Amino acid sequence: MNKMMVAVFDSETVAFEGLSALKGLHKDGDITVYATAVLVKDASGKVSVKQVVEQGPIGAGLGMLVGSMVGLLAGPVGLAVGASIGSLTGLISDLNKSGIDVQFVDEVSNALGSGKAAVLADVEESWTEPVDARVRKLGGMVFRRLRSEVVEDQLVRESAAFQAEVKQLKEELAQEQAENKAAIQAQIDDAKKKSQVMQDQAKGRIDQAKREAEAKITALQGQLKQASDRQKAKIEKRIAEVKADLEARHTKLQEAGRLAKEALAL
Repeated sequence: MNKMMVAVFDSETVAFEGLSALKGLHKDGDITVYATAVLVKDASGKVSVKQVVEQGPIGAGLGMLVGSMVGLLAGPVGLAVGASIGSLTGLISDLNKSGIDVQFVDEVSNALGSGKAAVLADVEESWTEPVDARVRKLGGMVFRRLRSEVVEDQLVRESAAFQAEVKQLKEELAQEQAENKAAIQAQIDDAKKKSQVMQDQAKGRIDQAKREAEAKITALQGQLKQASDRQKAKIEKRIAEVKADLEARHTKLQEAGRLAKEALAL
Protein backbone atom coordinates (compact mmCIF):
# COMPACT_ATOMS: atom_id res chain seq x y z
CA MET A 1 0.00 0.00 0.00
CA ASN A 2 1.25 3.44 -0.94
CA LYS A 3 1.77 5.62 2.13
CA MET A 4 3.26 8.90 3.15
CA MET A 5 5.37 8.20 6.22
CA VAL A 6 6.97 10.57 8.71
CA ALA A 7 9.39 9.32 11.37
CA VAL A 8 10.24 11.86 14.09
CA PHE A 9 13.56 11.62 15.95
CA ASP A 10 15.25 13.51 18.77
CA SER A 11 18.00 14.98 16.60
CA GLU A 12 19.16 15.49 13.04
CA THR A 13 21.93 12.93 13.50
CA VAL A 14 19.50 10.23 14.58
CA ALA A 15 17.12 11.18 11.76
CA PHE A 16 19.81 10.40 9.21
CA GLU A 17 20.37 7.07 10.96
CA GLY A 18 16.65 6.49 10.52
CA LEU A 19 16.92 7.35 6.85
CA SER A 20 19.71 4.79 6.49
CA ALA A 21 17.47 2.23 8.20
CA LEU A 22 14.70 2.86 5.65
CA LYS A 23 17.19 2.45 2.82
CA GLY A 24 18.29 -0.84 4.36
CA LEU A 25 14.70 -2.08 4.49
CA HIS A 26 14.30 -1.07 0.85
CA LYS A 27 17.42 -3.00 -0.08
CA ASP A 28 16.10 -6.06 1.75
CA GLY A 29 12.73 -5.76 -0.01
CA ASP A 30 10.71 -5.24 3.19
CA ILE A 31 9.44 -1.89 1.87
CA THR A 32 9.83 0.14 -1.30
CA VAL A 33 11.10 3.69 -0.82
CA TYR A 34 10.22 6.02 -3.70
CA ALA A 35 11.37 9.39 -2.36
CA THR A 36 12.66 10.82 0.93
CA ALA A 37 13.33 14.11 2.69
CA VAL A 38 14.75 15.18 6.04
CA LEU A 39 13.32 18.17 7.94
CA VAL A 40 14.81 19.77 11.06
CA LYS A 41 13.13 22.13 13.54
CA ASP A 42 15.57 24.42 15.32
CA ALA A 43 15.31 26.03 18.76
CA SER A 44 13.39 29.02 17.39
CA GLY A 45 10.77 26.80 15.75
CA LYS A 46 12.04 27.30 12.20
CA VAL A 47 11.67 24.22 9.99
CA SER A 48 14.30 23.66 7.31
CA VAL A 49 14.86 21.01 4.66
CA LYS A 50 18.18 19.22 5.06
CA GLN A 51 17.87 16.68 2.28
CA VAL A 52 15.40 15.76 -0.44
CA VAL A 53 15.79 12.76 -2.69
CA GLU A 54 13.13 12.65 -5.40
CA GLN A 55 12.89 10.28 -8.31
CA GLY A 56 11.23 12.08 -11.21
CA PRO A 57 7.42 11.82 -11.28
CA ILE A 58 7.47 9.72 -8.11
CA GLY A 59 8.85 12.59 -6.07
CA ALA A 60 6.10 15.05 -6.99
CA GLY A 61 3.78 14.04 -4.16
CA LEU A 62 6.52 14.10 -1.56
CA GLY A 63 7.78 17.43 -2.89
CA MET A 64 4.36 19.02 -2.36
CA LEU A 65 4.14 17.45 1.10
CA VAL A 66 7.57 18.80 2.06
CA GLY A 67 6.69 22.31 0.90
CA SER A 68 3.39 22.28 2.74
CA MET A 69 4.84 20.86 5.93
CA VAL A 70 7.65 23.41 6.06
CA GLY A 71 4.98 26.12 6.15
CA LEU A 72 2.41 24.41 8.33
CA LEU A 73 4.83 22.76 10.78
CA ALA A 74 6.25 26.15 11.69
CA GLY A 75 3.21 26.54 13.93
CA PRO A 76 1.90 29.87 15.26
CA VAL A 77 5.34 31.53 15.09
CA GLY A 78 5.82 30.67 11.44
CA LEU A 79 2.26 31.45 10.48
CA ALA A 80 2.46 34.85 12.11
CA VAL A 81 5.23 35.92 9.77
CA GLY A 82 3.16 37.16 6.88
CA ALA A 83 1.09 34.04 6.30
CA SER A 84 -2.11 35.02 4.51
CA ILE A 85 -5.32 33.09 4.09
CA GLY A 86 -4.38 32.66 0.44
CA SER A 87 -1.00 31.15 1.25
CA LEU A 88 -2.55 28.77 3.78
CA THR A 89 -5.14 27.73 1.22
CA GLY A 90 -2.32 27.00 -1.20
CA LEU A 91 -0.50 24.88 1.37
CA ILE A 92 -3.62 22.89 2.13
CA SER A 93 -4.28 22.45 -1.59
CA ASP A 94 -0.78 21.02 -2.02
CA LEU A 95 -1.43 18.62 0.84
CA ASN A 96 -4.58 17.42 -0.89
CA LYS A 97 -2.68 16.94 -4.14
CA SER A 98 -0.12 14.81 -2.31
CA GLY A 99 -2.96 12.68 -0.92
CA ILE A 100 -2.58 13.83 2.69
CA ASP A 101 -4.89 15.70 5.06
CA VAL A 102 -4.18 18.55 7.48
CA GLN A 103 -4.87 16.33 10.50
CA PHE A 104 -1.83 14.25 9.58
CA VAL A 105 0.38 17.35 9.56
CA ASP A 106 -1.10 18.41 12.90
CA GLU A 107 -0.18 15.05 14.45
CA VAL A 108 3.38 15.34 13.18
CA SER A 109 3.59 18.97 14.32
CA ASN A 110 2.70 17.98 17.88
CA ALA A 111 5.54 15.45 17.90
CA LEU A 112 8.14 17.58 16.13
CA GLY A 113 9.38 19.77 18.95
CA SER A 114 12.28 22.20 18.81
CA GLY A 115 15.59 20.48 18.12
CA LYS A 116 13.92 17.41 16.64
CA ALA A 117 14.07 16.13 13.07
CA ALA A 118 11.83 14.12 10.79
CA VAL A 119 12.30 11.76 7.87
CA LEU A 120 9.54 11.99 5.27
CA ALA A 121 9.14 9.12 2.84
CA ASP A 122 6.80 8.05 0.06
CA VAL A 123 6.73 4.27 0.42
CA GLU A 124 5.01 1.02 -0.45
CA GLU A 125 4.55 -0.92 2.77
CA SER A 126 2.71 -4.21 3.21
CA TRP A 127 3.15 -4.45 6.98
CA THR A 128 4.38 -1.96 9.54
CA GLU A 129 6.61 -3.90 11.92
CA PRO A 130 9.88 -3.73 9.94
CA VAL A 131 9.83 0.08 9.94
CA ASP A 132 8.39 0.37 13.45
CA ALA A 133 11.09 -1.87 14.91
CA ARG A 134 13.93 0.11 13.32
CA VAL A 135 12.47 3.46 14.33
CA ARG A 136 11.75 2.34 17.91
CA LYS A 137 15.34 1.19 18.23
CA LEU A 138 16.42 4.75 17.42
CA GLY A 139 13.95 6.26 19.89
CA GLY A 140 11.66 7.66 17.22
CA MET A 141 7.97 7.48 16.41
CA VAL A 142 6.24 6.85 13.09
CA PHE A 143 3.21 8.54 11.53
CA ARG A 144 1.56 7.12 8.42
CA ARG A 145 -1.23 7.96 6.02
CA LEU A 146 -2.48 6.00 3.08
CA ARG A 147 -2.28 8.27 0.05
CA SER A 148 -5.89 9.04 -0.76
CA GLU A 149 -7.61 10.16 -3.94
CA VAL A 150 -8.64 13.57 -2.58
CA VAL A 151 -8.09 15.51 -5.80
CA GLU A 152 -9.77 12.90 -7.99
CA ASP A 153 -12.86 12.82 -5.77
CA GLN A 154 -12.98 16.62 -5.68
CA LEU A 155 -12.78 16.88 -9.47
CA VAL A 156 -15.71 14.49 -9.84
CA ARG A 157 -17.80 16.44 -7.31
CA GLU A 158 -17.04 19.84 -8.82
CA SER A 159 -17.55 18.66 -12.40
CA ALA A 160 -20.94 17.23 -11.44
CA ALA A 161 -21.86 20.47 -9.66
CA PHE A 162 -20.95 22.65 -12.65
CA GLN A 163 -22.85 20.35 -15.00
CA ALA A 164 -25.95 20.63 -12.80
CA GLU A 165 -25.52 24.41 -12.59
CA VAL A 166 -25.32 24.81 -16.37
CA LYS A 167 -28.37 22.60 -16.85
CA GLN A 168 -30.41 24.59 -14.33
CA LEU A 169 -29.35 27.93 -15.80
CA LYS A 170 -30.26 26.75 -19.29
CA GLU A 171 -33.75 25.93 -18.05
CA GLU A 172 -34.02 29.35 -16.42
CA LEU A 173 -32.79 31.03 -19.60
CA ALA A 174 -35.59 29.45 -21.60
CA GLN A 175 -38.22 30.81 -19.22
CA GLU A 176 -36.88 34.30 -18.40
CA GLN A 177 -37.85 37.59 -19.91
CA ALA A 178 -35.53 39.16 -22.46
CA GLU A 179 -34.11 41.72 -20.02
CA ASN A 180 -32.81 38.97 -17.70
CA LYS A 181 -31.37 36.69 -20.34
CA ALA A 182 -28.00 38.46 -20.58
CA ALA A 183 -27.31 38.04 -16.87
CA ILE A 184 -28.22 34.36 -16.94
CA GLN A 185 -26.13 33.79 -20.06
CA ALA A 186 -23.17 35.37 -18.27
CA GLN A 187 -23.62 32.88 -15.43
CA ILE A 188 -23.76 30.03 -17.94
CA ASP A 189 -20.57 31.24 -19.61
CA ASP A 190 -18.83 31.44 -16.23
CA ALA A 191 -19.93 27.92 -15.25
CA LYS A 192 -18.71 26.61 -18.60
CA LYS A 193 -15.33 28.27 -18.12
CA LYS A 194 -15.05 26.47 -14.79
CA SER A 195 -16.10 23.22 -16.45
CA GLN A 196 -13.33 23.69 -19.00
CA VAL A 197 -10.85 24.09 -16.14
CA MET A 198 -12.17 20.85 -14.61
CA GLN A 199 -11.80 19.04 -17.92
CA ASP A 200 -8.22 20.29 -18.35
CA GLN A 201 -7.32 19.36 -14.78
CA ALA A 202 -8.78 15.88 -15.17
CA LYS A 203 -6.77 15.31 -18.34
CA GLY A 204 -3.61 16.61 -16.67
CA ARG A 205 -4.13 14.37 -13.64
CA ILE A 206 -4.63 11.34 -15.89
CA ASP A 207 -1.28 12.00 -17.56
CA GLN A 208 0.39 12.67 -14.20
CA ALA A 209 -1.04 9.53 -12.60
CA LYS A 210 0.13 7.43 -15.53
CA ARG A 211 3.67 8.85 -15.39
CA GLU A 212 3.84 8.36 -11.63
CA ALA A 213 2.56 4.78 -11.82
CA GLU A 214 4.97 3.90 -14.62
CA ALA A 215 7.88 5.31 -12.62
CA LYS A 216 6.81 3.38 -9.53
CA ILE A 217 6.49 0.14 -11.47
CA THR A 218 9.95 0.69 -12.95
CA ALA A 219 11.36 1.23 -9.45
CA LEU A 220 9.58 -1.87 -8.15
CA GLN A 221 10.78 -3.98 -11.05
CA GLY A 222 14.33 -2.85 -10.36
CA GLN A 223 13.90 -3.81 -6.73
CA LEU A 224 12.41 -7.14 -7.79
CA LYS A 225 15.56 -8.07 -9.70
CA GLN A 226 17.63 -7.71 -6.53
CA ALA A 227 15.11 -9.35 -4.18
CA SER A 228 15.44 -12.70 -2.51
CA ASP A 229 12.91 -15.40 -3.29
CA ARG A 230 11.33 -14.66 0.10
CA GLN A 231 10.61 -11.05 -0.86
CA LYS A 232 9.68 -11.42 -4.53
CA ALA A 233 6.04 -12.26 -3.87
CA LYS A 234 5.66 -9.14 -1.71
CA ILE A 235 7.14 -6.89 -4.37
CA GLU A 236 5.00 -8.46 -7.09
CA LYS A 237 1.96 -7.73 -4.92
CA ARG A 238 3.07 -4.09 -4.64
CA ILE A 239 3.30 -3.87 -8.42
CA ALA A 240 -0.26 -5.21 -8.70
CA GLU A 241 -1.45 -2.65 -6.13
CA VAL A 242 0.14 0.22 -8.07
CA LYS A 243 -1.64 -0.93 -11.23
CA ALA A 244 -4.97 -1.25 -9.39
CA ASP A 245 -4.56 2.22 -7.87
CA LEU A 246 -3.88 3.70 -11.30
CA GLU A 247 -7.02 2.06 -12.67
CA ALA A 248 -9.14 3.44 -9.81
CA ARG A 249 -7.76 6.96 -10.24
CA HIS A 250 -8.14 6.76 -14.02
CA THR A 251 -11.80 5.77 -13.68
CA LYS A 252 -12.58 8.73 -11.42
CA LEU A 253 -10.72 11.20 -13.61
CA GLN A 254 -12.46 9.93 -16.73
CA GLU A 255 -15.79 10.46 -14.96
CA ALA A 256 -14.79 14.02 -14.05
CA GLY A 257 -13.78 14.68 -17.65
CA ARG A 258 -17.04 13.22 -18.97
CA LEU A 259 -19.15 15.39 -16.67
CA ALA A 260 -17.21 18.51 -17.64
CA LYS A 261 -17.53 17.69 -21.33
CA GLU A 262 -21.29 17.26 -20.98
CA ALA A 263 -21.54 20.62 -19.23
CA LEU A 264 -19.65 22.28 -22.09
CA ALA A 265 -21.97 20.68 -24.64
CA LEU A 266 -25.16 21.98 -23.01
